[in-house]
Amino acid sequence: MDSKFFQLLRIPETRQKIFFTLGMLAIYRFGFQVPIPGMNPEYLQRAASGAGAAVFGLINAFSGGSIGQTAIFALGIMPYISASIIFSMLQKISPRIEAVAKEGATGHKKINQWTRLATVPIALIQSIFVYTGVFMQEEGIVATNGPSGVGLFLIVVLSLTGGAILVMWLGELITEHGIGNGASILIMAGIIAQLPSSIAMIAGTDNFYHTLLYLIGIWVLTVIGIVYISKGARRVPIQYARLTRGRRVYGGQRHYLPLKVNMAGVMPIIFASILFVIPSVIFGALGLVYLQSVFSDTTGFIHVTLYVALVFLFCFFWNRLMFSPEEIANNLREHGSFIPGIRPGARTAEFLDSTLTRLTLAGAAFLALIAVLPNFITAKTPLTGSLAYFLGGTSVLIVVGVAMDVVDKLNAQLVMRNYEGFMKSTGNPWAGRKD
Repeated sequence: MDSKFFQLLRIPETRQKIFFTLGMLAIYRFGFQVPIPGMNPEYLQRAASGAGAAVFGLINAFSGGSIGQTAIFALGIMPYISASIIFSMLQKISPRIEAVAKEGATGHKKINQWTRLATVPIALIQSIFVYTGVFMQEEGIVATNGPSGVGLFLIVVLSLTGGAILVMWLGELITEHGIGNGASILIMAGIIAQLPSSIAMIAGTDNFYHTLLYLIGIWVLTVIGIVYISKGARRVPIQYARLTRGRRVYGGQRHYLPLKVNMAGVMPIIFASILFVIPSVIFGALGLVYLQSVFSDTTGFIHVTLYVALVFLFCFFWNRLMFSPEEIANNLREHGSFIPGIRPGARTAEFLDSTLTRLTLAGAAFLALIAVLPNFITAKTPLTGSLAYFLGGTSVLIVVGVAMDVVDKLNAQLVMRNYEGFMKSTGNPWAGRKD
């Protein structure tokens, strides 16, 4: 009973947050059992297991949804994530939005409201994409007496859009009243929910135990690598200048500026995947079979080479966009701090730029390996392309990252509670002092 888990349950505030988060996750998973009106209830993800596996499997891994199913939550949290990415980039590109972001809590509320409003048109566009890519291509997805034509279009698009907005609301409730980032937790829940069906898919094969041990070995190595890289950082020493005021000396402390190896997270993989999905769909619609096969052959030399190159490109792009060496150098100089042995200003910016370049190179190589690993896992197992993304490195990267964030939040709750108890002491704290 002295374990940290039971200590968390003994704290009323933390216990309430944990149960609230679990309740919201239950509601979220229940939404996948509510079909779109007029759909065939026996239809189960036929598009995701067929030609659209490379498209829908990857999108499902990033959204926590189940595109291809006839459920109102099929889009998952993807529209909200897309809007958040757009405004994160606009904060670095647009001076007006950057000025709003620097207003503090008021500015963040404005940007959050703009993100919610932008989620609606993005959900509409993605709903139309699902309608044209799934409902117009698959037979048997609509019930015998179900709607057709414009009626089917309105029902599908409005149901998926409404479900995406409801999922966004659930994610914000988890962020405000639960533990961790709500959108990330919903994505992790969607990935974990697919694991039982993925394992059951290989249960009937002849080499079940061999395949299972092979996958477990891949998972263990992938998790160890992800944790090692995610926790890895280059600690740049920061020295604060000493200020003398009368007989008192202020400052002079040494701190560290942590620069993570994988600073971009999973964003470069998302951008590269989107660029591969769009040409594949366009070439397929135009009847260009050879070009479509080049982008669809996930283990081909051309596909892997272009995919790795895009991951490197977007990794450098995202890090340069979100981390400005010039801005950091100016902030250090304004606060009277410097890197020992390096002059403030331009020299500091050059040092941070070279350090960031080397770290980004290592992080991009790691992400490229994680991005192409699921494709080769699929080639050696009876798993389909859609389910491989839930068992491969990309999904494990998301799950491990979110899990570490939740653990950090729970540890912070314990530290805060223990810190308060540690400060409580009996007796006079000034007893025995001669000054």
